[in-house]
Amino acid sequence: MLKDNKIPFPEYGIAETADEALVLADKLDFPILVRPSYVLGGQGMKIVINKEELVKHVVDLLGRMPGNKLLLDHYLDGAIEAEADAICDADGNVYIIGIMEHIEPCGIHSGDSNATLPAFNLGEFVMQQIKDHTRTIATELKTVGLINIQFAIKNDIVYIIEANPRASRTVPFIAKAYKEPYVNYATKVMLGHNKVTDFNFNPQLEGYAIKQPVFSFNKFPNVDKKLGPEMKSTGESILFIDSLKDDAFYDLYSRRKMYLNK
Repeated sequence: MLKDNKIPFPEYGIAETADEALVLADKLDFPILVRPSYVLGGQGMKIVINKEELVKHVVDLLGRMPGNKLLLDHYLDGAIEAEADAICDADGNVYIIGIMEHIEPCGIHSGDSNATLPAFNLGEFVMQQIKDHTRTIATELKTVGLINIQFAIKNDIVYIIEANPRASRTVPFIAKAYKEPYVNYATKVMLGHNKVTDFNFNPQLEGYAIKQPVFSFNKFPNVDKKLGPEMKSTGESILFIDSLKDDAFYDLYSRRKMYLNK
């Protein structure tokens, strides 16, 4: 569907054995993101940078999850991640309730990333791609209700990472930030009581809302605290700031620079 609509996405493939993964690696090129199917929170996801790491991780995953199909994606190193949530109805009407930009770069699980609403550093060209891709994917999938789509942005090209035709953890965050009952609206659409065009959307937010993950490392001292594609946060909080000059935002944004310079 993405190919038919000329929407960019990272090269990928599916492997069920280490040998198949090695063949795919020659096609995809490193670094490669390896993830098992049918798991939540990025369980077992890892970025590998060579064939030795690839084989070791694939063997480990298949040992723990026999019969699982592994998805291998070319990892867009240095990309910025963003996501969009939208409400869609059976007539193909799509309303984007929010576009959030992650402060940490792509490769950190979305649940562990600080993220801003609205986006703070994406140009009009990139934002228009996000909007167009969101509407196209939502209608092509015949989504009725909520959908969450995650993007990786590199060199001003917006790639699709994944699309989840369901409510995401960001929906209640956006609803609180914009003071809009989006879950109520989406439920009415799913039940067939209303169309998206029936609602008078009126989001209200002065400044920015920042989604901040909450970690419980003090309760789990043996857990590796290094962040990556496997989710480790246990909750989230919301921070409102008046402008991007706020010290709290500056402290968070410095993390992106730190990650990108590694």
